[in-house]
Amino acid sequence: MMNKLPMIGMLLVLNVALWATPQAGQGRYDQQIQQDVTKALQSKDKWKGITATTEDAIVTLNGTAKILIDKLDAGRKVDKINHVAGVRNHVEVAGNVPDQQLQQEIADKLRYDRVNLGSTFNAFGLKVQNGVVTVQGDVRDYPARDSALSIVETTPGVKEVIDNINVLPTSPMDDDIRLRVARAIYGQPSLSRYAIDPQRPIRIVVDNGHVTLYGIVDNQADKTIAETQAKSVPNVFSVDDKLMVASSGTK
Repeated sequence: MMNKLPMIGMLLVLNVALWATPQAGQGRYDQQIQQDVTKALQSKDKWKGITATTEDAIVTLNGTAKILIDKLDAGRKVDKINHVAGVRNHVEVAGNVPDQQLQQEIADKLRYDRVNLGSTFNAFGLKVQNGVVTVQGDVRDYPARDSALSIVETTPGVKEVIDNINVLPTSPMDDDIRLRVARAIYGQPSLSRYAIDPQRPIRIVVDNGHVTLYGIVDNQADKTIAETQAKSVPNVFSVDDKLMVASSGTK
């Protein structure tokens, strides 16, 4: 029994040493990291309200930023600095905008985003609660998603963004259906007035041959015609008409 005691003691010492070594290794760069982070934050006026502390190679950011993108960019910048093991971004976005006002402002921007770049084939939904914006919907490609998120992140008053945007799979067949449905709807004489509106009030989402219509039309007749036109396109498997009628606010 006596012979086993020294062995146990040695194991305990070894375990403590193994536990302590990584901690010391991580922390040995803290001073250099802090200097580099401070220099980086001072290099841009938009980061002047942000402070940083470093412990065991983990950088914690505090303070305020004018808009959300400034907060996010600061975190990305710091994360790329040598020896930084992680970033805790606790920066707060300054300013408060009523949720309803914020939602309307973002919706207006999204409606006119990427005009002439396929905006007809993207549809978005928004929810704003205490400055936190949830963006959902379906888009044809990643540039459309990235552009939408950029709009939200650069809008004053937005505190955080939750990205629930679905990027549809690449499909030559769906691309063909998109163009044919757009021509069938916007080229229909009774719907042609919608074609001159840059916000493209009738949005066409196509996923594996299934078409969903979003947007707002002036009356029930336009809603019915748009659905009929979409159903007339070859290779369309189904049409889900989610168009809203402006006068009634109902589907």
